[in-house]
Amino acid sequence: MATRPLTEARSDRASQFLTDSFQRGLAHWNRERLRPQFPTADWQKLLDRDMRMERLQGGFVEELRADVAEEAAAAPTDAEGFVAWFEHLKVIGPGQGDPLFPWLAETATRAQLRWFFEQEAAGEAGFDDLVAMTQVKLPVQAKLELARNYWDEMGRGNPKGMHGPMLDALVETMEVEPVIENTVWESLALANAMTAMAANRRYAWHSVGALGVIELTAPGRSAATAAGLRRIGLNDRERRYFDLHAVLDVKHSEDWNREALIPLVREDPRRATAMAEGALIRLRCGERCFDRYRAELWG
Repeated sequence: MATRPLTEARSDRASQFLTDSFQRGLAHWNRERLRPQFPTADWQKLLDRDMRMERLQGGFVEELRADVAEEAAAAPTDAEGFVAWFEHLKVIGPGQGDPLFPWLAETATRAQLRWFFEQEAAGEAGFDDLVAMTQVKLPVQAKLELARNYWDEMGRGNPKGMHGPMLDALVETMEVEPVIENTVWESLALANAMTAMAANRRYAWHSVGALGVIELTAPGRSAATAAGLRRIGLNDRERRYFDLHAVLDVKHSEDWNREALIPLVREDPRRATAMAEGALIRLRCGERCFDRYRAELWG
């Protein structure tokens, strides 16, 4: 299997979507449209706005797809070959082995870790909600795996074990303010891309790939972040969010690949290419974040 970094083919061409103003606008729209609401008299006006934003969001995702299409097309379309390719993304995928994370573990100051965490928390799209949106009408075996994953995110029914509140508790501990206005556009773009893929059924297979590659690659980053937080004095309870994901996501990834990716590709090989695109989009967005974080933190 080829071992060259998948980012070699990437083009950093100018984009109307990869900008601060567009990503902030899209982030605000996503936050507003996804929150529970009541009917309003101006719903038709809001629908017109939403249709315009849907078109822009679609253009954003299509640009991300074009950026990874060549690499994704090279992914095998038989189930076992695809999963082998997919798992190798942990080694050669965009952003993997980034020097940011050893630095966070070993060197970053508390202020630098706070800034990093604020960006990550503000760009968090909510893995539980993304899984919930993605699983709609999926084939049974994959749907059950996403349900098991979601139940883990929900603490298996125990509020103290829910992952979202764990993250919120760390926000309080670190005394950060994860708001759109304080967040670099690269972090917003990652969350916006994940939301777009999960919320639009034409990108459902992309979302399965993107969520799966998070489970595949998160443990190492989570362990490094936990090590940095331990080094600056956070206790086991305060670090729990990252400590948990450093361990639990290893099993989540194995289960996702076996119970979701393999049966989905066996049923329809076309899904392999879509899931490959989704995975590469997620990794490429993450790579942009790491590049920006290093630029900010290392000057």
